[in-house]
Amino acid sequence: MKQVYLDTFGCQMNVADTDRMELILFHSGYRRTQEKEDADLILVNTCSIREKAEQKTFSLFGGLKPLKMANPDLILGLTGCLGQQDGEKLLQRMPYLDFVMGPDQVDGIAEAVDRVRDTGKSFVWTGFDKEKAYTIPELALPKSPGPSAFVNIIKGCDKFCTFCVVPFTRGREKSREPEELYGEIRHLVDHGAKEIILLGQNVNSYGKRGLKNPIPFHELLYGVAKIPGVERLRFTTSHPNDFTRETIRAYRDIDILVNHLHLPVQSGNNEMLQAMRRDHTIEEYRDLLFELKSEVPDISLSTDIIVGFPGESDAAFDDTLKIMQEVGYSSSFMFAYSPRPGTPANELPDSVPLETKKHRLQETIALQSRLTAEQGKAFIRKNVEVLIEGRSSKPGYAFKGRNPQYWGANIQGGEETIKAGDTVTMQVENVSGHSLNGPLAREADSKDIPPRKTVARQ
Repeated sequence: MKQVYLDTFGCQMNVADTDRMELILFHSGYRRTQEKEDADLILVNTCSIREKAEQKTFSLFGGLKPLKMANPDLILGLTGCLGQQDGEKLLQRMPYLDFVMGPDQVDGIAEAVDRVRDTGKSFVWTGFDKEKAYTIPELALPKSPGPSAFVNIIKGCDKFCTFCVVPFTRGREKSREPEELYGEIRHLVDHGAKEIILLGQNVNSYGKRGLKNPIPFHELLYGVAKIPGVERLRFTTSHPNDFTRETIRAYRDIDILVNHLHLPVQSGNNEMLQAMRRDHTIEEYRDLLFELKSEVPDISLSTDIIVGFPGESDAAFDDTLKIMQEVGYSSSFMFAYSPRPGTPANELPDSVPLETKKHRLQETIALQSRLTAEQGKAFIRKNVEVLIEGRSSKPGYAFKGRNPQYWGANIQGGEETIKAGDTVTMQVENVSGHSLNGPLAREADSKDIPPRKTVARQ
C-alpha cells in the first residue's frame, strides 16, 4: 500500500472531513503514516476562519517544499476552507502544490490524486455541489472508529454573520436524510463507537433544507437515542437563534444526551451582536441559557468569544466579561478579531488598535481561567463517570477520557483491566485547567455517581 500523511487545521467538521478522506484513500490503496518523509501523498486540510490558521498552513507547506523538491513523485494537496477561499492564488503562491480542493470535493479525493498521477498537471477543484440532497455514501471501516465518532448531519450555513467565511467556503445549508444518519450510526456502533457527536456549522438548523420529509433537530436527537449501543450523544455547533425549547426538553429527557452545550455568544453587547449580524439580543441569549439551567442544573456550558470587533468600545467589552460571569462558562474559545477576506466585516474600519485587542484577549482568558478553576473545585473528592479515550500523556496517569460535562480526565490505575471505550468511575483528587485528575474509584464508591436521566427506548 502507498502511504498518506494527513494534517488538519480548524474545526471538528474539518477533522471529520479528514477522517472521510483517510477512509476513501484506504479503499484506494493508501494507509496513513505519521512520518511526512515516508509519504507518497501529503494532504493538508485547511481552515480560513482565523488568520492564525492560515499562517500555520503556509508555514507547514514551507517545510514540505524541500520534500517535494527531493521527490518529484510526492503529491502535495491542499484541501478545505482555505482552498475554497483562495483557489488559484494558492497555486501562484505555492507552485509546488499539485492540487487545491474545497470542502465539497472531499468524496472526490481519490479521483483528484489519480488525476495528478495521470496528467502530471496541477489544478484547482472548488465550487459547491448542485444536488439538493446531501448524502455521504457508506464505506466499510478498516478499523475501529474509536470510542467517539463524528457524524456530519448538515453542511453549510445560512446565517452570514459579518465576521464569518463559512457560508462562502462551505456553501448553503443542506441536511442528510435521517435514515441515512441512523444507518451510519448503527454502522459505527457495530465497529466499536460508544459516543456519537453530531456535527454541523449550525446543527439546530437540521431539517430545514434538503430533506424529503423534514424533521426538526430535536426529533433527530430522540431518533438517535433509540439506537442500541449508543452510550453517549453530543452535538456541535449550535446557534442561539435556532436553539429551541424542544431541544431544552430533549436535554432534560434523553438519558444519553450528555449535559454539555457549546453555544457561541461572540459578544455580550447588543450593538456588537447587531454589527456581527447575530440577529438576537444578549437578553434572549441569557434567558435561553437560564431556562436550560433550570431544566438541567448540572449542564456545563462553553462558548466562542471575539474581542476587538470593529467598533467595540470599552463598555461593550465589559458587557462580554459580564455575560461570561453571569453564565459561568466551563471553557471558551477566545479570539482577537482579524479581518477575513470576502466577509462583510472586512469592509469595516478595523478601529480597535492591536494592543487593545491583545489586552482584551488576555483579560478574557484570565477571567475564563478563574471561572474554570472555580467550577473545577466542585469536582474535588467527587466521583465522576469517564469514557476512556486512550492512554494518557500526563506523567503518573495511565488513561485519559472525558466526563459527561466534557471535562478532560486523567486516571491512575487500571492498566490491566481498562481499555479505550470503557466507561469507568474515577475519584477527582485535583484539577488542572479543564482536566480532572485522580485514581479509579473503589467499586463500593461507584454508587455515588448521580443517576442518569431516563427516556423510553423503542
